[in-house]
Amino acid sequence: MLKKTLLLAACFGLVSGAALAQSTWTGGDELPTNPLACDGTPGAVVSKDYDGGVPTNAPDRAGKKITVVDIPKLIGVGYFAATTKGIQEAATELGNVDAKTDGPTKANIDEQITFIDNYITSGVDGILFAANDPVAIAPVLKKALAAGINVVGYDANATPDARQWFVNQAEFNGIAKSLIDSMAKEAGEDASFAIVTSTFTTPNQARWIAEMAAYAAKCHPNMKWLETVEAQEDNVLSFNQASTLINKYGDQLKGIFGMTSVATPAAAEAVTQANQCGKIAIVGLATPNAMKPYVEKDCVKSVVLWNPVDLGYAAMQVLRATADGTLKPGATSVKAGKLGELKVVNGSEILLGSPFVFDKSNIGQFDF
Repeated sequence: MLKKTLLLAACFGLVSGAALAQSTWTGGDELPTNPLACDGTPGAVVSKDYDGGVPTNAPDRAGKKITVVDIPKLIGVGYFAATTKGIQEAATELGNVDAKTDGPTKANIDEQITFIDNYITSGVDGILFAANDPVAIAPVLKKALAAGINVVGYDANATPDARQWFVNQAEFNGIAKSLIDSMAKEAGEDASFAIVTSTFTTPNQARWIAEMAAYAAKCHPNMKWLETVEAQEDNVLSFNQASTLINKYGDQLKGIFGMTSVATPAAAEAVTQANQCGKIAIVGLATPNAMKPYVEKDCVKSVVLWNPVDLGYAAMQVLRATADGTLKPGATSVKAGKLGELKVVNGSEILLGSPFVFDKSNIGQFDF
């Protein structure tokens, strides 16, 4: 672990004794990374065999009405309200799906597991999920598969064998490139930055952070990584963590990344209240509605995301295709209603598309 910490610190130019003393690598996973080209050349899609799970003795659901429960990381936040909207739109369009969203009010993996377990017991045909922890959630999802339930993830993955398919909002290295390039453009090639994330075990955020580290080391080697802090997808904690970073690092801090739709607006508010707009760049993942006030005031220049309504819509279409048997292991694409054909990548992932950058010129065109 020490070797890894020193290596990553060196990649970000944190070579002085003082810098190393205050810089600990946290937040990223240890999976292999695949940083994109610095000049924007598209990366090659890796071809691999299907690695998802298989339900046991699943009944014939082709064309029949099915009951689906969506259990995201948490409910009551704008991002998952948007994915729920997409799920409901797809269910209405399909006409043979009864779908509802339920789940914890905090991003707590133990509570999420309890919700899933309860729905396995009560009986559903399909489960949609966005995992708080990819490993911890796996046993209960495997229990669902063993009960013949179709299981599809979106937003945040589980271990592949614990679900059939995962709808990936954008490839991790593409999001990493968009975030790092935006920060370099706004704060400078030698900017020192920190990250506010949810938890160090949240799979999509850990993957993005690992890819950000690899891409920055390759294409923006003089950027300096100060710290990554957890905020549990809680608005007050996210604000407090961002405020602490501002006070802790002072003029050294040139940018903050928000890795959640809660952390990014909270960090923007912390920068606003600290009178640091224009001095500390905020770059992150968030819904446009949450960021419009900060973008319109020029405190935030860019927001990276995808359309979460489309993400929920795609997840529901994928689950319906899975239940119908029209999406099978080995497929290279899947029909997803109004979204058209979506590609299958990495064995058992469905790719929604490329990340989108919202800024002052276009953010007003979106309402979610």
